Amino acid sequence: MTGESVFRVDASKRSAGISPSGIMEVFEKAQRMTGLIRFELGEPDFDTPSHIRDAAKKALDSGFTHYTSSRGLLELRREIARKLDEDNGIVASPDSEIVVTAGACSAVYLAMLALVNPGDEVLLPDPAWPAYEPCARLAEASVVHYPMREEDNFTPDPQAIRERITSKTKLLLVNSPNNPTGSVTSTSTLKEIANLAEQYGLIVISDEVYEKFVYDRVRHQSFAALSGMRDRTVTINAFSKTYAMTGWRLGYAVAPANIVAEMAKLNLYANTCANSIAQVAGIEAIQGPQECVREMADEYDRRRKFVLERLNKIPKITCTRPKGAFYVFPNIRRLGMNSFDFSMHLLEKGKVSTVPGSTFGQQGEGYLRISYATSMANLKEGLDRLEGVVNELEP
Repeated sequence: MTGESVFRVDASKRSAGISPSGIMEVFEKAQRMTGLIRFELGEPDFDTPSHIRDAAKKALDSGFTHYTSSRGLLELRREIARKLDEDNGIVASPDSEIVVTAGACSAVYLAMLALVNPGDEVLLPDPAWPAYEPCARLAEASVVHYPMREEDNFTPDPQAIRERITSKTKLLLVNSPNNPTGSVTSTSTLKEIANLAEQYGLIVISDEVYEKFVYDRVRHQSFAALSGMRDRTVTINAFSKTYAMTGWRLGYAVAPANIVAEMAKLNLYANTCANSIAQVAGIEAIQGPQECVREMADEYDRRRKFVLERLNKIPKITCTRPKGAFYVFPNIRRLGMNSFDFSMHLLEKGKVSTVPGSTFGQQGEGYLRISYATSMANLKEGLDRLEGVVNELEP
């Protein structure tokens, strides 16, 4: 028997209500094009350092290919605890307050499922990484956005957050250094947000995956290290950006023991456990030399300065100075096109892939996200093409 089946299986309302990521839409289109300069990729262009790869090879050759605890390898959790104490000022028990996950996205999702009940309100930044909202909605939360505007250097306004807190607000998410804007929230602002969390009894998810990439003598501040925040914060981090390990899918969450227990239980059913070989590589990543991280940060800083100078010379485009991550978020409003249309126009005419700012929320309209996690040669060529496309637009 040939032909299409007459039986149709409808997706659940839960799944059907989630939109595909706008980043992946650009990514899939870019995959089919040749001669493209790719600025949409939010991942390091460096290889995973050799000592980390060697540790994974050794684990593979020794047959370390079996299940681990759904909480993650205890040795890895001990190394994470040591790193948190030394780098972040967070004291956490490796036995009960850390869970290893299949990347940061999984950690965010498990935290949402563990913390949020149907109808609870979750406060999310706008613009923001597009994965946050689907994670909240899959947990059947109501999403409320708080704006981060260019005039505030894309950092949160505590008063705007306060105005959006209701009796249903359960959870607040902060992300610094920020994706997509590269902004870094000051310690003083984080303290104001901490006061709100304490005043209104909120739980905070703090996404800190870009913590090692901060510039202009800026210092990263972990939210859980602030006074009174340790017991109401879920800290999310990953190996993906810091050690150029995006494909390894290795992240972790740090939270009070009762929350970690729930996340580990959910992790068991969602993933069983994080990849065993990747976990061994993660141990080596933390234990091993850190020069590789500093070298990547220095190179990103060099690229950041070049991209900023170059963008601000292009007619009708301006760009604020990001202090972290590896993104710039230029303002393109004067070009007379919305962010999606211009991003697609640039893709087709200039063969340069970017992510429309609207992908990251209402406040992102009128901007583009450009990743400078690519070579200097690509940055020079891509920005030349961008300027050429801008110059061809009608005045």
